[in-house]
Amino acid sequence: MLLKKSSEENFKNHNMKKYIIILLVAMIGVTATAQDKNARATIEVDGICGMCKKRIETAAIKTKGVKSAVWNVETKECSLIFDERKTDLVIISQSIADVGHDTKEIKATDEAYNSVHPCCLYRDEQVQKDHEN
Repeated sequence: MLLKKSSEENFKNHNMKKYIIILLVAMIGVTATAQDKNARATIEVDGICGMCKKRIETAAIKTKGVKSAVWNVETKECSLIFDERKTDLVIISQSIADVGHDTKEIKATDEAYNSVHPCCLYRDEQVQKDHEN
């Protein structure tokens, strides 16, 4: 009787170990899948100053699915982290163009461009020269 009980306990322990291993493997799979949703990309965005930086980053961040946007005044590049299940680079570029800044993919309308602060008119050669000093 004692041996029989011991065999049953071993069987239960063995099955429990199997269930724990299966559960751990499943959890690792779910975690790995969840991490794949975030994409990183860099897009070119025209701008000229700190006000442009704020406007570009704000437009990108307000786009559903964008988690991070950092625009570099010197390189004119905007580094993005976004959930590719909710948005893509075209949608983000359109959001930025809508506030007056050209991207490599989408040019801002004249109306949007002309709505930015006068010191942010990056297409104007005189404004560009003023920012060099």
